[in-house]
Amino acid sequence: MNLFYRLAACMGFVVMASNYLVQFPINYLGLNEILTYGALSYPITFFITDLANRAYGKIVARKVVYIGFIIGILLTLFISTNFSDIISVRIAIGSGVAFFIAQNLDVIVFDKLRKKVWFIAPLISSVFGSIVDTFLFFSIAFSGTEVPWITLAFGDLTVKLLIALSMLIPFRYLSTNIRDISDNGIKNI
Repeated sequence: MNLFYRLAACMGFVVMASNYLVQFPINYLGLNEILTYGALSYPITFFITDLANRAYGKIVARKVVYIGFIIGILLTLFISTNFSDIISVRIAIGSGVAFFIAQNLDVIVFDKLRKKVWFIAPLISSVFGSIVDTFLFFSIAFSGTEVPWITLAFGDLTVKLLIALSMLIPFRYLSTNIRDISDNGIKNI
């Protein structure tokens, strides 16, 4: 299985896992009002998108996003969505909208910054994508409910930004081991 298919499959799995984990607050150290377990897994989606963008360019990175989106949403609907619970349905809708917009923003920003110093594109694109994703998701999924979504959103965003920063280490390692073939224009993927 080549890198493209691995990235797309990983994307779908991380989306599904994050959609499930966001339903559970972290009940340690008083974090239950500001953080869910989904905050720990979801930032990996930006890492995956950025690796695809570095390896293949923006067109193929979008394909990874779209395939990951389809896999992730289908798995979410079948595995973690309780259709009798409106919050669960709103999580699925919020996730889909936020993911689609934020990941495409990540692809655009990364592509515009790809020729800069190696860490600029993945860091800046992940920061912008995380901000958009967080506030779209939490407002769609939880506004008008008793869930403290604003504090959860800020806690979630803080963790996403810290993870985006820490993901620079594996990104640097992995991106130096994949060819930047975006200039060659892969057309058959």
